[in-house]
Amino acid sequence: MGEGKSDATAKARKADPPGASLRYPDFDLDNPKFPAEIEARALGSGGYPYDKKLKREPYEEQLQLLQLEFIKLQTHAETAGERIVVLFEGRDTSGKGGCISRILERINPRHSRSIALSKPTEAERGQWYFQRYIVHLPTRGDMVLFDRSWYNRAGVERVMGFCTEDETARFLRDAPEFEALLVRDNIRFFKIYLTVGREMQLKRFHERRHDPFKQWKVTDIDIAAIGRYDDYTRAEADMLRFTHTAASPWTVINANDQRRARLEAMRVLLTALDYAGKDAKAIGAIDPNLTMSGADYLARINGKS
Repeated sequence: MGEGKSDATAKARKADPPGASLRYPDFDLDNPKFPAEIEARALGSGGYPYDKKLKREPYEEQLQLLQLEFIKLQTHAETAGERIVVLFEGRDTSGKGGCISRILERINPRHSRSIALSKPTEAERGQWYFQRYIVHLPTRGDMVLFDRSWYNRAGVERVMGFCTEDETARFLRDAPEFEALLVRDNIRFFKIYLTVGREMQLKRFHERRHDPFKQWKVTDIDIAAIGRYDDYTRAEADMLRFTHTAASPWTVINANDQRRARLEAMRVLLTALDYAGKDAKAIGAIDPNLTMSGADYLARINGKS
């Protein structure tokens, strides 16, 4: 699978000192004071369209309505024998876990679950790349949400040197074919990519570093990734170019405001699926300022390069 994890991390740290950002070379993750310059740019970074975050009260009101719709959806899936698979991918700190937890919060855990796999074992490294994910696919009536997925190969593994360029190329070729098999087998399949601006990512890394309840989230790989924002952008562009297909398209959500992003992710799924008692008014409309197709987002990335 290429060089070892510790070797790749050491290379990343040598290239970009821990805590550094190429745009902000003096940024120190360990300094408890967050730079005012970065703070001022955080919410609007990455082209975020709103100058204020969604307030708690309207957020909680909308969240409750959407969670009620997910209860209806789950009942329908159980009755109809639907199988639902959702991949949540995105930048580090983009809020994948938060989106998943809000979806699962009120529904029956016997039929809906989150999958967040750790690094592969030695035996798994010798398997077909997709093999360890297949065992977690749902049976009839169930929904599975992947908190990161096989797309690790197109992102962190590629950027951090955990796989070879040939392995990356094979993955980008094979992933659409693998996903087409799932769709042809009548799995309801969704891919959601959460993105955050550079300054917002730095802010969230800093918050995690200095919040005793979140420090466990900051790993050596996270620290090494801070100075590689542009490398991830290039990997992101390749991933979208090769794997956004008619059978398995990407939906991209700007997640600078985590509350809005959670609501958007829920709306994307509820809008796409039919079920008894569906309340379109309660679901609301997807915000085109925040949510776009993978193809549209790729065009936006390429327009900036």
